[in-house]
Amino acid sequence: MPKIAEIERTPNPNALKFVLKEPLTYGVSRSFDSKEEAQGDPLAAALFDIPRVANVFYVDNWITVTQDGGADWGELSKKVAVPIREAPAAEAQSHTYAASASGHPAFDDDRLTPEQRHKLALISDLIDERVRPYLQGDGGDLYLVELEGNVLKVHYQGACGSCPSSISATLTGIEGLVRSVDPEMQLVPV
Repeated sequence: MPKIAEIERTPNPNALKFVLKEPLTYGVSRSFDSKEEAQGDPLAAALFDIPRVANVFYVDNWITVTQDGGADWGELSKKVAVPIREAPAAEAQSHTYAASASGHPAFDDDRLTPEQRHKLALISDLIDERVRPYLQGDGGDLYLVELEGNVLKVHYQGACGSCPSSISATLTGIEGLVRSVDPEMQLVPV
């Protein structure tokens, strides 16, 4: 059972990041936007049983819980800490999560040309190196969803999913990186 080392505020006022003393997973991220999505995940399901919880995102030794904006974090953080502390640690859960993790859709798509695959690999490397560490530091992440022509679809997770700065400033910065690979590329959050 993971112990909470600290609770951090994120740039999203509706999200808190709980840093744990032991990991929940080993590199496998889990993201849920509703109670229905969380049915197969005991931790996320328990968190969605708490009124006002709107999103759950976790990977390694941290979990971000996003509320709907109608709760006081002082009270809500105490409630969400209970299922977090009761969750099984990574040793018990990572095999299950790794087996159920889907591959990256954009890289598995047979419709992509070798040139598009190369662009996606370059973009993914740039995001891994220059964007992802900052997003994860703030309790979120993003993944590449699909490439259609010159439109690259991305999906924000965790605290970034409903954060005003990720929808504007962060997206603009990422689009600048993407355009260093292909000046015609457009970025669309989904």
